[in-house]
Amino acid sequence: MDEVLAHFSQYIKLSPVLTKEIIARVKLHTFKKGELVHDASTICTESFFIQKGLLRIYFVKDGKEITEYFGCEGEWSNSPRSFMQRKIDVYYIDAIEETKVFRLHVDDLVFLFNTFPEMDRYARLSMGTLVGHLLERVTSMRFASAKEKYDHFRSVYHDIYHRIPLHMIASYLGISPETLSRIRAEK
Repeated sequence: MDEVLAHFSQYIKLSPVLTKEIIARVKLHTFKKGELVHDASTICTESFFIQKGLLRIYFVKDGKEITEYFGCEGEWSNSPRSFMQRKIDVYYIDAIEETKVFRLHVDDLVFLFNTFPEMDRYARLSMGTLVGHLLERVTSMRFASAKEKYDHFRSVYHDIYHRIPLHMIASYLGISPETLSRIRAEK
């Protein structure tokens, strides 16, 4: 639980009442390696704060899994549009390795936002970090060579890239596994 509270504390001052409400609403859960965390055919009603492990957000196009994002320790993962709009979306989430998470139901998050004004500040500041990451990724995908994409990936995910299967990295980068192998062999 300390990890979740420390995460919120990076952005806002937690009052004793807010701390108590967060503790009451998050539940610890473990997903096995390879377990499907969220199925795209359902509405995503939970967000997962990763205590230990890795989650992958991906979609399926023409029978191929296209990796969109990797979530690691200290981050939230969900199917964003499905979670916020309560609609079915294209994203699946699976556990790359055994992953311990704190689950937070969307109704509990709404309660926290409606009850504690400081949660608006948390959302604004934490989303700014995510938007910055996504803009970097878009720029890399549009303007970088395959080698530059891989180097950028390694710098962004420097703590975890060695834990991610190569075919998932290739999918994330939008390159073939063979191209990724050639780039890695050049190092």
